[in-house]
Amino acid sequence: MSGVRVLVGTRKGAFILTSDDKRAHWDVSGPHFAGWEIYHLKGSPVDPNRLYASQTSGWFGQMIQRSDDGGKTWEPVGKEFKYEGITGTHQWYDGTQRPWEFKRVWHLEPSLTDVDTVYAGVEDAALFRSVDGGMTWQELAGLRNHETGSAWQPGAGGMCLHTIIQDPSNAGRMFIAISSAGVFRTDDAGETWRPTNQGLHSDYIPDPNAEVGHCVHRIAMHPSNPNVLFMQKHWDVMRSDNAGDLWHDVSDNLPTDFGFVIDVHAHEPETIYVVPITSDSLHFPPDGKLRVYRSRTGGNEWEALTNGLPQSDCYVNVLRDAMAVDSLDECGVYFGTTGGQVYASADAGDNWTAIVRDLPAVLSVEVQTLP
Repeated sequence: MSGVRVLVGTRKGAFILTSDDKRAHWDVSGPHFAGWEIYHLKGSPVDPNRLYASQTSGWFGQMIQRSDDGGKTWEPVGKEFKYEGITGTHQWYDGTQRPWEFKRVWHLEPSLTDVDTVYAGVEDAALFRSVDGGMTWQELAGLRNHETGSAWQPGAGGMCLHTIIQDPSNAGRMFIAISSAGVFRTDDAGETWRPTNQGLHSDYIPDPNAEVGHCVHRIAMHPSNPNVLFMQKHWDVMRSDNAGDLWHDVSDNLPTDFGFVIDVHAHEPETIYVVPITSDSLHFPPDGKLRVYRSRTGGNEWEALTNGLPQSDCYVNVLRDAMAVDSLDECGVYFGTTGGQVYASADAGDNWTAIVRDLPAVLSVEVQTLP
């Protein structure tokens, strides 16, 4: 019998939820690193017992934690991130130039093929790689050295590199997203990068069709169709059918096209999920009704999924890294809220239940399908 492990990062610690393949009853372990912000927690697809956690404190700074036994025990690794001599500045809200800083690790992405290789996306807008299980980290400096770098500016959450997607069919190809710079793609394993934002339109920047400067909240890919990407932008849900070379809007009948998360069904590349949020100033569901929207046609045609979700007086948010999909035969979907609930659907979104409540605000949700 297979099982499921849900990894939850919160404002005050990490929690690990485990169940069998029926996903009806859950065991809760935690809080790990109680009191610390855990921006992201993710396991290796090569060895599911290898976990990484980004642990942050305003008092004690940034640490990476690693577990080799599925989260039972942890050890700190990689206390130093080696920059490649990057100097210079980037643009701030008011148009002034500020020096680059290292603030926190937003996202950890273990390699698809090597248990000891893992990538880290940090604020300010840098990408690092470790090839020794997180002990040492080297910047992939081609990204921040990009000629557009001086024009990048922070979104409301900072200038965070928050999404890293590896192409399972092409070892040299990777996509990253930065708020607020946009999407970039490498085809040579991180040596060089190019913006892939054509088709994006953002009324809140000086040039709405600029090459960079778009506030991309999240991108997602189905592993069987890696040239097709989906995006939740600051406003607009977007799709690309050519590896990011051109994007088009697929928001259509959503109640609002603002949101943070987007994800793809494990077995159906054209089935995608979003959680609409009222607006960029009102970070709660429209009309106080928590609804996941599903499209089975790759966008444009959306249906509200509400069974088991609160449909009145609900004013939580769902942050950009807080949705995940398992790979069991009947696909499971999971998301966490700033109200401390983690909701799960064992039937691809038709029905939902809160598998845990009253956690600290949830920052990230990842899921592992265990052998």
